[in-house]
Order: sequence, then C-alpha cells, then structure tokens
Amino acid sequence: MMVADHTSPTDHPNEAISAIDLWDDALLAARLIAVDPTGLKGVVLKAKAGPVRDRWLSYFSSLLPEGTPLRRLPAGITDDRLYGGIDLSATLKSGKPVRLKGLLAEADQGFLVAPMAERLSLDHASRLSGALDFGEARLERDGLSAVDCASFGLIALDEGEGESFGETAESLPPALSERLAFFLSLDSFSIRDAVEYAFGAEEVAEARAMLCTVDAGEAAIETLCGLALKLGVFSIRAPVLALKAARAHAALSGRCRIAEDDIIAAVRLVLAPRATMWPAPEEDYEEESVEAEPDRSDEQRDGTNERPDSDTVGPIDDLVLEAVKVGLPPGLLAAIKAHSERARGKGERGKQGSDQFSNTHGRPLSARRGDLRAGRKLDVIATLRKAAPFQALRAREKGVDGQKPSTQGRRRLYVRPEDFQITRFKDRKETATIFAVDASGSTAIARLGEAKGAVELLLSESYARRDHVALISFRGEKADLLLSPTRSLVRAKRALAALPGGGGTPLASALSTSIGIVEDAERRGRTPTFVLLTDGSANIALDGSAGRKHAFDDALGVARQFGALGTKALIVDISKRKSAKAQEIASAMNGLYVPLPHINAEALSSAVRALA
Repeated sequence: MMVADHTSPTDHPNEAISAIDLWDDALLAARLIAVDPTGLKGVVLKAKAGPVRDRWLSYFSSLLPEGTPLRRLPAGITDDRLYGGIDLSATLKSGKPVRLKGLLAEADQGFLVAPMAERLSLDHASRLSGALDFGEARLERDGLSAVDCASFGLIALDEGEGESFGETAESLPPALSERLAFFLSLDSFSIRDAVEYAFGAEEVAEARAMLCTVDAGEAAIETLCGLALKLGVFSIRAPVLALKAARAHAALSGRCRIAEDDIIAAVRLVLAPRATMWPAPEEDYEEESVEAEPDRSDEQRDGTNERPDSDTVGPIDDLVLEAVKVGLPPGLLAAIKAHSERARGKGERGKQGSDQFSNTHGRPLSARRGDLRAGRKLDVIATLRKAAPFQALRAREKGVDGQKPSTQGRRRLYVRPEDFQITRFKDRKETATIFAVDASGSTAIARLGEAKGAVELLLSESYARRDHVALISFRGEKADLLLSPTRSLVRAKRALAALPGGGGTPLASALSTSIGIVEDAERRGRTPTFVLLTDGSANIALDGSAGRKHAFDDALGVARQFGALGTKALIVDISKRKSAKAQEIASAMNGLYVPLPHINAEALSSAVRALA
C-alpha cells in the first residue's frame, strides 16, 4: 500500500457541513467515552468556559450510570490531595499514621474533569499518564506505601488560545494528550447549535454490557493501522484507541462485529484530528503502483481490495477516507497541511521565558524540607503532616524539648526542626522580543517592504505567546525606539506600518539602543531575545559623523559589548547576497547568522524559534 503525498486543502467537499453535524460528532464522542471509559481514556475538550461547554458536560454526565464518580481536578492541587498522603487530623488524634486516599483513587471507575488542563505541570501530567496506563495510583511518601485502584477516564478542558490543538505556548503535554482518544473543539459553536438528544444512560448501559462481545476481526485492525500510516499518524496508541472507538460504536449500534460505519466513525473522531498529512486520490498514482508491483495476482490487477470478511467491512481504505473527508470540520485539512509544513522546518513551536524559583509568588510547588531563613515561609500543614506519624514515639520519650510528657489530659504536639517544610513557588519569566529593522537607503524600498512582512509575522507569533515586543528603526543619523516593550499587537503593527525608508545606516546607534532595552528587560525580570535585520553596511558612526570605516568599527565595538551580555540574538542578513560585514557583526554579538537573499517570512519565523 502506497502512502500518498498531501492534497491541497482548498477544494474540500465538506465546506457546507453544518454545525449540527459537528455537534453530533461531539455528542457521539461523549457516548463512546461513556461506553468504554477505561479503554478510550478520555477526551481533550478545547472550549472556553460557557454554556456550550456546560451543555456538553451536562449531556455527558447524564449518560453515566447512577453513582459514577465524577471528580473535578482543582487548579494548584497539592500532591497529597492528588495522590494521597497523611490524614492529618486522624493521625494527630490516634497518634499513628492514618492514610488518606487521593483524588485519583476517588475517581476510580469514574471520571476526572481537569479545567485549564493546558496549564498542568509536567509532573502532574506524568502521574496522570501513569494512572491512565496502569489503572492505579502509587503512594510512596511520608513513611507510607500503598497502591490504590485508579481506573478512570479524563476530561481535559483545554482553555488555551488558538484555533486548533498545540498552536499555543501553553497546551496539554503530548505525553498525556496522546493517551486520550478524542480531540474536540467547541469554540465555533453557539448555544443554538448545542442541541441535546434523547440518547441516554439506558442505551449506554446496554452498550457497556455488549462491549465485551464485539469482535474486531483482523480486517478492521489491518485497516485502522493502514489508515493511520496513510494519515501520517505513527504512534501505536492511535490505532489502538481507534479500534476501541470502533468497538464501542458497534456496541452502541447493537452489532457484535465491527462494520464499515464503525471504522469511519473511529477514523473521523480518533485518527483525523491527529493526522499530519492527507493522502492523494488512488487514481493519482494507480499507474505507478502497477509498474512498481508487476508480480501482483490477477485479483489485485482487477482492483479487488477486499479483506476475507469483506461482507462486514466492505471495500475499505480509500472509501473510508472519502467518507471521513466529507464529515471533517472545514478547516481541518488546511490545518493538517500547515502542520506538515511546520514539521519539515522546525521542532517545537514558540518559546518561553526561563523558570525561576521564588519564596513568595508564582505557581505553588510541593513543600520541601528546609530551615526558616529570612524570606522563607513555613508550610504549616505540610510540617504538621511530617511530624504527625512520630507523635506517639516522641510522647513516650522523656525530656522531649526539655519537658516530660504532659499528664494533665492535654495532648502535646511535638514538632522538631527536621519536620519543617518550606513553601516553594515556581515562576516563569516573561519574555521580550526586540526587533531592530534597518530602514536605510541601502536596504532599498523593495527589501524594506519584504522585511516588514516578515517582522509582522514574527510580531503576531510573539503576541500569541504573550511576549512583550519592542521595535527599533535605524536610518539617517541615529536609531529610534518606535515602540517600547508592549503586548499590544495593534500598536506594534501600527508602528511597523509607519516605518519610512531611506538615508544613512547608523548600525552602531541601533545596537547601542538595543543594549539599553535588553538591560531594562532583564531588570524587570524578563528574558530578552534580539532580532536584527540589516545588510551590515554601516556608514554613520556613533557620534553622527559619516564614513564607512569609522562607522563599521563603531558598530563592531558595540556588537562586542552586546555579545558580552549573553543575550540570545539573531542577525538576519537582508542583502541580496551574503554580506561579510553582517557575518562579522553576528560573530561579534555571539548571535545566530541567517542569510535571507530572498526574504521568506516562514523561514525567518523558524530562525527566531530556533533561539528558544
């Protein structure tokens, strides 16, 4: 079976697909998860808080059997509450360690709803992934060792910006999202589209009972694996989840064997959102396939493409893809093409500021043992929890803290310095991207227009990552700060559009101005990145005098000062041919040199992301 190239997403047959059809798919996914929660693991639900999301969640909860645990994962939950730990009050009362079950164990045989899942820490995402894989929550801390059953489904509510999954700086960690069967987006729906249907808990209960009797068959397995490869989905979890979705769909339809409709639903809901390519029609390469396989049987030359149990599954692969294609959201094929193009040119999208630990603010972390030095805060509850298991032992010791055990009926609490637990926070520095654009006569008007287009794309991406952006223009006798660091995309684009061209090239002045902005950003706790677009042809010195040699020597000296700062820098050579001077400036700044004789906005964007 050949894997085809990408098709153009512009001529797509599903442009007229209604919101009701897409909402039907969202409700179908809810029913499938309710039928097989531990097999399908859950869903990434991209939706802002609002009536549409509430209606989907309400419909989903109505499908569950009475008494099914449905727990909410609070933001900033502590490790003790999530995984289990010491029951402080019971331990202090009894004088011996008493274990308290965590939220994962409470969600056993039910569901865990995680609001703002895109902000889950990697540690929590890793623990949740382990629980989804093995159906258990392990506790190894505070002198306790236990294993609780934790077999649950996860409803991950992604509230991040962006039109599709993984397009923002904050997104659900891939290790967790790839374990969940479905990716749904409700942001495009209005409350008028969100109509509930009378398919309820009784039908789901019948399908649950029937699920274990559904036979997949070798043909269905081969088909789903082959379609995963055709769609560029190479994780083994994806076809496994698709198979489970097909079995659940068959059970909902009252069938004991997977049929073509079940495969179509599974591919549309599980594989298509993960696709990184879309195969071309078979006829585009049918002749080439015949030449490449001259020894095929007569049946194959006749076009027969049925499996041994084709009475159930029917002619598949291409027919399934065509059926799936009609039901896709209108923008999905374009997103698939964009994803594949980005994947060829870069790795991770976006960049973030560096982590820093604080004693006073930021995202709370689990407490750690420490002493009460200036600026540190004692986590009282964690300290008491650490001391609680040893109360009976300490009470029997004579002379604890220089006193004998109390004999007047009041229980004394014994806390030692080694019990102290210190509150810790993790904060992420904000980022600041500083653009310096050569608007001198040497760049020429046409080159300046191309540079503006490339910078405008970078400004948009910086805004999407919530970076601060600053804009410097240099022409004539000095550099001008057109825009101080800001998060306003409108102001940045307005300043860029008004950028005139012509005059001398005061490169040294531009670098000197940039040093001041970089140092100010660092003082404000931001992580700066510098992007310089120039041809390197400096002809105006720092003192404003003209002269190429003097001007270039000044620029080189300031570039070395910049390099000593250790700031990440990108020097984009926008001359028509590689400029030795621009390369020398880049070397002095310890920056990344990128020659762009033909300015390409995507290539420039990729180069900036490479600094992250």
